[in-house]
Amino acid sequence: MKPSPQSPSPVLDARASDTESRAMSAAPQSFKSEFLQTMQSRGYIHQITHPDELDAAAATGAITAYIGFDATAPSLHVGHLIQIMMLRRLQQAGHKPIVLMGGGTTRVGDPTFKDTQRPLLTDAQIQSNIDGIKQVFANFLTFGDGPTDAVMVDNDEWLSKLGYVQFLRDYGVHFTINRMLTFDSVKLRLEREQPMTFLEFNYMLMQATDFLELNRKYGCVLQMGGSDQWGNILNGVELTRRVDQKAAFGLTTPLLTTASGAKMGKTAAGAVWLNADALSPYDYWQFWRNTEDADVGRFLKLFTDLPLDKVAELEALPGAQINDAKKVLADEATRLVHGEEAAKTARATAEKAFEQGQLSADLPTVEIAASVLAEGVALAVLATDIGLTASRGEARRLAQGGGLRLNDAQEKDGDRLVTNADLVDGVVKLSQGKKKIVLVKPV
Repeated sequence: MKPSPQSPSPVLDARASDTESRAMSAAPQSFKSEFLQTMQSRGYIHQITHPDELDAAAATGAITAYIGFDATAPSLHVGHLIQIMMLRRLQQAGHKPIVLMGGGTTRVGDPTFKDTQRPLLTDAQIQSNIDGIKQVFANFLTFGDGPTDAVMVDNDEWLSKLGYVQFLRDYGVHFTINRMLTFDSVKLRLEREQPMTFLEFNYMLMQATDFLELNRKYGCVLQMGGSDQWGNILNGVELTRRVDQKAAFGLTTPLLTTASGAKMGKTAAGAVWLNADALSPYDYWQFWRNTEDADVGRFLKLFTDLPLDKVAELEALPGAQINDAKKVLADEATRLVHGEEAAKTARATAEKAFEQGQLSADLPTVEIAASVLAEGVALAVLATDIGLTASRGEARRLAQGGGLRLNDAQEKDGDRLVTNADLVDGVVKLSQGKKKIVLVKPV
């Protein structure tokens, strides 16, 4: 059903919507459905719209839910992993997940909590990124034609077919500028006096249209996402309820940071990618092994399938034994993304390198021109060039503090020349503390 210009549905105005007034925070609530019980007990819930209605729907039959992923890079990263795990929990509880590829919305770029406009990608770049992103989902979800099998959809299917005037007439009448300006994602951008283009301003209308379209085509009743997507999700929920008078719900996860306040999935070396061609299974395993002590229990709940009683047992390990829990976390997280064999190999490689001091062919290896070592290169320069440290200054500070090792020997002089004389079995082994190792191979 589409509203006519003569009798438009109520607009989403600047006042608190019915959906907002009926949303719950992460405060404990007694749920009946297995899905929401699991989501709450494992720490996924930040806010839910119409929680009682959603719980009743999930308790009485299979529901369909989706999460959208824009194609801004050839791989997703660990910051997306909580969204993927939410779809996994949904399917494990007997419901149907939709993975929505943002082939259409990526053409605009999500402005949510960004100070500048995202670079506009070509259609070819977007398609290439989608092809790369698709790889990871088969490790977490079962795809097929069954009632609870996952499906993958691209919103370019409908967004590219909408004429602009048609889009504004059908959907623009349901939104007011007043209300859109109240969303934090917009308000903070304007308060910083950073420009927001009209193209970006349309993004939230496009995302709301996704929910309505998925509801019509697949009976999708739930959109999930991070807390930064709350405003966009509310728009989709309200649009679906008002235009088609159909049940629609939203659920967000808390903003995910480490115990020290760092953004999840970001390291000095950059994003922690999920695709093996973007980050090796060994480096992925090491990322989880280096989890802060205070985060181990929380991450085991969110990012592994281990039962909660086993999680409680692991996070209660005293003192240095918490490192055993970190290895289990690394094993389980790596197994989900890269498979059982890759996880075993990554752990064995790490144990050889760090606990037994052995070299392994599975350690990250960077090739450099043979002339570099023939002439000699400063340790700080080499460490930075191979990505072991973010800058030469950081490398020198690490060396002075005893955190940089050359062939397992502590080296405090960042300007010390590394030459062919330092080759052992054809490589030079550089280490940053006990957390990161890179082999340098002249070719």
